[in-house]
Amino acid sequence: MSSDLFIGLMTGTSVDGIDAVLARIDDDHFSLLESHSHTLPADLTDDILTLCQPGDGELDAAGKVSRQLGRIYAEACAALLKKAGMDASQITAIGCHGQTVRHRPGADGFSVQLGCPDTLACASGIPVVNNFRNKDMVLGGQGAPLVPPFHRRLFAATGERRAIVNIGGMANATLLDGDTLVGGFDTGPGNVLMDLWIQLHSGDSYDADGAWAASGKINKPLLNRLLRDPYFQQPPPKSTGREHFNRQWLTRHLKDELPAENLQATLAELTARSITDSLTDFAPQRLLICGGGAHNGHLIERLRACSGVPVVSTDSEGLHPDWVEAAAFAWLAWARWNEQPGNAPVVTGASREAILGQVTLP
Repeated sequence: MSSDLFIGLMTGTSVDGIDAVLARIDDDHFSLLESHSHTLPADLTDDILTLCQPGDGELDAAGKVSRQLGRIYAEACAALLKKAGMDASQITAIGCHGQTVRHRPGADGFSVQLGCPDTLACASGIPVVNNFRNKDMVLGGQGAPLVPPFHRRLFAATGERRAIVNIGGMANATLLDGDTLVGGFDTGPGNVLMDLWIQLHSGDSYDADGAWAASGKINKPLLNRLLRDPYFQQPPPKSTGREHFNRQWLTRHLKDELPAENLQATLAELTARSITDSLTDFAPQRLLICGGGAHNGHLIERLRACSGVPVVSTDSEGLHPDWVEAAAFAWLAWARWNEQPGNAPVVTGASREAILGQVTLP
């Protein structure tokens, strides 16, 4: 099969911008050709975060945000193609994850991602593949995480047990035993609680390199209370989001007033411990980190300390950690275009493999 060019777009639970990649993909190869980070307007980010919790007027607000996102996704694609020196006519399709505003796994589970595919397709002139999660949920799966098959394609290593850990707003892990994908699940909060706490106290959008967390001391009684949340004991398959781990969740667990930096240190330890505790049975020999958390030096050190194994960036395997998720949705668009299954039942719990995503033509 000849190579094809695909764009992947990702806006995650951190709601901190659009990651856009251009990739050449075929049955045996994946190569990243170009990448672009596109800023989301502050008022749109606020509107998205408001929609992540139930409220009044949601349908009208969601419709407006979806159209706005469609236009901004198209801007991101245009900027990406300009950087690459390519034209829209050369691109087979865009894989657009969209912005998740509700993820409800379980009986009659559903997942809602905003980002109007008609707007994006018409504005870009390129076919769009979106709505990747719901078919897996109809088949009894969690609809998440969807990136493990792509992780297997890129990061599997014969003879080594590896966990690929994506740390965005939430964190998820892919379990690779040599070339075999044996599992994957959302581990719990990634950056979301740390970002929330620093935003409340300094207005900074995130804790750069984990410096603030590193300045504090872990409060062990609080850490233990947080780790007793039932989600952490729940066996896979499982997935979660801002519906569960949010400001209200954190507030419920705060019994005593702590120095702000100590709470930040405790939240960083919660992320590290919830990840490494979830991997105990698998006993990985190496952790490969991607997502924004890969830039948090303090968090990486805590992951090393808690896991006792090498913890390195996916950069060491040829793909920069900032682009792994967007690249995965370029790959999922390729899979849909070529009518290949996109999910992994061993990860999501779906009753069977399925071709994921819906195609919208310009």
